[in-house]
Amino acid sequence: MSSEPPGRRPRGLRGLRKPARKRPAGPPPAKTTDGSATPEPPAETPSSVITAALYRDGHRVSTHDTLADAFRQQRTTSGTLAWIGLHRPTPAELVTLASEFDLHPLAIEDALEAHQRPKLERYGGTLFVVLRAARYLDDPEEVDFGELHVFVGRDFVITVRHGGAPDLSAVRQRMEDTPELLKRGPEAVLYAILDAVVDGYAPVVDGVQTDIDEIETEVFGGDPRVSRRIYELSREVVEFQRATRPLNGILESLTAGFEKYAIDEELRRYLRDVADHVLHTTERVDGFRQALQDILTVNATLVNQQQNAEMRALAEAGFEQNEEVKKISAWAAILFAPTLVGTIYGMNFDSMPELHWVFGYPFALVLMAVVCTSLYIIFKRRRWL
Repeated sequence: MSSEPPGRRPRGLRGLRKPARKRPAGPPPAKTTDGSATPEPPAETPSSVITAALYRDGHRVSTHDTLADAFRQQRTTSGTLAWIGLHRPTPAELVTLASEFDLHPLAIEDALEAHQRPKLERYGGTLFVVLRAARYLDDPEEVDFGELHVFVGRDFVITVRHGGAPDLSAVRQRMEDTPELLKRGPEAVLYAILDAVVDGYAPVVDGVQTDIDEIETEVFGGDPRVSRRIYELSREVVEFQRATRPLNGILESLTAGFEKYAIDEELRRYLRDVADHVLHTTERVDGFRQALQDILTVNATLVNQQQNAEMRALAEAGFEQNEEVKKISAWAAILFAPTLVGTIYGMNFDSMPELHWVFGYPFALVLMAVVCTSLYIIFKRRRWL
């Protein structure tokens, strides 16, 4: 029994792609009446079909490479479940699906445009579920988010995937390995997809927890780049919250619908188990956001303390420098007084006061000492010395 291989290259909508034929040697291509060359037919566009398979009683009965083959086989085979997986489908492919399975135009528009919030809509007998899957990338240490749209009808399940997550080939393999679960119908496939998306959150939660632990170490280690990392991780956590919070409402609506439409009780138990895992994940994610807010506050406090310490050190250095300037200025003033007296009396003039006095020289020395002592006392009282 074959399964959907991961990373399988999409094939053509109307069959396998054929290798391009080389133009045979010979005369040039035919000309139109106006002399221009006849245009070449457009190249065939690869299809987004990953796997299109039919199941009966939990076992795969056929696998098709094109949507047309799958539609044709289901019309001629009663009691089968069509499970079609698409990756980034074209508008033409979605229009084909809409006409074949009577899908609502609004759901088709959402599946084509993507960038939707997780939600659950019912259009007649068809459920339309939007999920946000996530996976943790170890090398860049970041969270990669994907988007998944699921159409669930009476005898079909269509998945439209945008992004790398989740790995639906593993979901298909799991269901094929447990045919007793697969034969419960499209609701069982929807449960398996929900379970895979929610289980995929566990490695993301562990990865984000590790990042937060590393950030705490960097914060108290004084790493200047930690603020940017906190901001980037906070954005990922907010995105994670947007992916997980709506799941509680989706699962409640599904549970109510399962009861209303008398869906198998065993599936309801499985769905409640998924709801428990979602609740645990949302609580962890909410805790991450609060932890990051606390870390950001602590980091801001530590940065402020560091800045205050640097400013204090600068102020103390300025104060010490000012004290040194005061001392230098005081001693310069003290030394300037005797220098001024000595300079004046050292001039070569005859008519100067006390120049021919016997006690003129001692008087000059005493005058210098008095001036210096007076200045020293004044500066000492002002605490410049």
